Amino acid sequence: MLGAALLPGVLIVVIGRWSDAPAMQAWRTVCLAITVQAMPFLLLGTALSGAINAFVPERVFSRLLPRRPVLAVPVAGVAGVVLPGCECASVPVANSLIGRGVTPAAAFAFLLSAPAINPVVLTATAIAFPGRPVMVLARLLASLATAAIMGWLWLWLGKEKWLRPAVRHTGHREGAGRWREFRQGFQHDFLHAGGFLVVGAMAAATFNVAVPRSVLDTFSGSPWLSVLFLASLAVLLAVCSEADAFVAASLAGFSPTARLAFMVVGPMVDLKLIALQAGTFGRAFAARFSTATLVVAVLCSAAIGGVLL
Repeated sequence: MLGAALLPGVLIVVIGRWSDAPAMQAWRTVCLAITVQAMPFLLLGTALSGAINAFVPERVFSRLLPRRPVLAVPVAGVAGVVLPGCECASVPVANSLIGRGVTPAAAFAFLLSAPAINPVVLTATAIAFPGRPVMVLARLLASLATAAIMGWLWLWLGKEKWLRPAVRHTGHREGAGRWREFRQGFQHDFLHAGGFLVVGAMAAATFNVAVPRSVLDTFSGSPWLSVLFLASLAVLLAVCSEADAFVAASLAGFSPTARLAFMVVGPMVDLKLIALQAGTFGRAFAARFSTATLVVAVLCSAAIGGVLL
């Protein structure tokens, strides 16, 4: 599906070699603008994530959580506000927390909230939507609500047979150099997320230039269709959370609530995260958890966006 979405953009590039058409110029401008705006935040986010992985022991997280699971879930969700990390790193971190005794519900709440509402992401959102602090607040509240609800849903409905974590060690290893671990973690996260950023920028530019306005109007003209369309687009594009606000801001034809859904869904449910969850916790877990998260994220975005935006 992603290839099909990018095909018009590839065709524009090929045609543009022989013709300096206005469409090609617009495509290059949009793609470059999204990439350049988002790159500093991607660098900062991956650097901070690497530093936490190398220098902060994971036992710190488990000691700060309440022992009662029903209380540990919202605390773990709020912890994402102050602990930056890429969504790609959140899956192994959550897996390691479970392996060290943290209740899975709290680990999953942290898994969802950390890449969605950390300081780098919120700052990037404020810059992508200048003069719209309410968009930052809406993203914070909708993402926190989704993370907490999913954690409580796991406490209520989750079954151990769905969850088969393969415990992996993240963070500092005894006898290993911390700066070496930081450098390796930063390089891995930046190269991995940077590739998705470029792909997301290309796809966003393609949708802005190549998709007929009448097609977009079909979705953007309906409140619910626009929310569902951009939520589905977030799943397919798999843009890094440090950069998705700039992609959302470029989709100016859609309502603020629809663009909020794009930013809430993306860091929690996308193709790369589904694959990571399936490889770490098993396919049964990934199928159920991703589907439920998508539904809850869309509903929270629609509810909070309808009130604030």
